[in-house]
Amino acid sequence: MWEILEKAAKENGLVAAFAMVGLVVWLSGAISRRLTFGRVHGSAIAIFIGLVLAYSGGKMSGGTKGLADIALFGGIGLMGGNMLRDFAIVATAFEVQATEARRAGWIGAVALMLGTVLPFIVGVSVARAFGYSDAVSMTTIGAGAITYIVGPVTGAAIGASSDVMALSIATGVIKAILVMVTTPMAAKFLRLKTPRSAMVFGGLAGTVSGVSAGLAATDRRLVPYGALVATFHTGIGCLLGPSVLYAIVRAMT
Repeated sequence: MWEILEKAAKENGLVAAFAMVGLVVWLSGAISRRLTFGRVHGSAIAIFIGLVLAYSGGKMSGGTKGLADIALFGGIGLMGGNMLRDFAIVATAFEVQATEARRAGWIGAVALMLGTVLPFIVGVSVARAFGYSDAVSMTTIGAGAITYIVGPVTGAAIGASSDVMALSIATGVIKAILVMVTTPMAAKFLRLKTPRSAMVFGGLAGTVSGVSAGLAATDRRLVPYGALVATFHTGIGCLLGPSVLYAIVRAMT
């Protein structure tokens, strides 16, 4: 019986990946209801379980893609890859109501700029504190604090080493995880109840994956609005990172 299931999972990797994710979501919901009485949202628990599975899969296989390195779960690599991720992000825009989006106005624009500049300053400061004193490395790691996509794009443009670009990606991933996990906990304090508040939050947080997952755990109706503004961070960061921000850091160092 197990051999039949294993063969079916290998030949239908994407279907098996959806089934596994569904099982994790169901289990996370049950844990949320019965052990935390709803205080910790199931999405946050699912993210934690996913990280544990990814780590365990990488240790077992000795590979670099986590659970996807195990043949039985190879479909997770496709499901979690760039294609479906970008499709899901773009699809969220179709749920946005234009009248609600306009209400963000200049506040959304200011939040977007602050969400780009402030994480960059923090990233540069942390890089300097850990001994990186050259403008290229500091700018690359700072750009990674904007999003984990902006970091390597900026690093490749200004000639950063592969090690520094890897650090910039790690910086962005840590930021995304923090936003995912802490958003449901801080939602009441941040008053994340309206599309406008979600757009401002998306502008300040800046990570599409983190904002989307965090808002999904808070109120899924707010996801399109937060993701809509957060999506602009990648474009703005890729434009400003290797040009204006790099020039500023180089002038200061």
